Amino acid sequence: MRGNLFSGVGTAVARAEQFEELLSRSGFRVERIVSSGQASPPGFWYDQEVGEWVVLLSGAAELQFENEAESCKLGPGDWVNIEAHRRHRINWTDPSQPTVWLAIHYH
Repeated sequence: MRGNLFSGVGTAVARAEQFEELLSRSGFRVERIVSSGQASPPGFWYDQEVGEWVVLLSGAAELQFENEAESCKLGPGDWVNIEAHRRHRINWTDPSQPTVWLAIHYH
């Protein structure tokens, strides 16, 4: 099994984020996410059952954790570990270029 994380990532703006499962095994899942200007809906917070380690490969984004005044701006190479049930949201992703994430979901 092999591939390229940037394969199929164009410059056209998509209406919805693209999620692609790359690998899944007991206890973890690897996923590529491509955003093109999307953000979490107003008032929405992710509250996931599993942890998520995510790295931004290209583009830019702004991540906000609940109960933290300052958001976390992310650029290529920046990563963050999000513990299970740590409420968070995406305030912004770059609308002018694809934002490519690699996410590892784990138990």
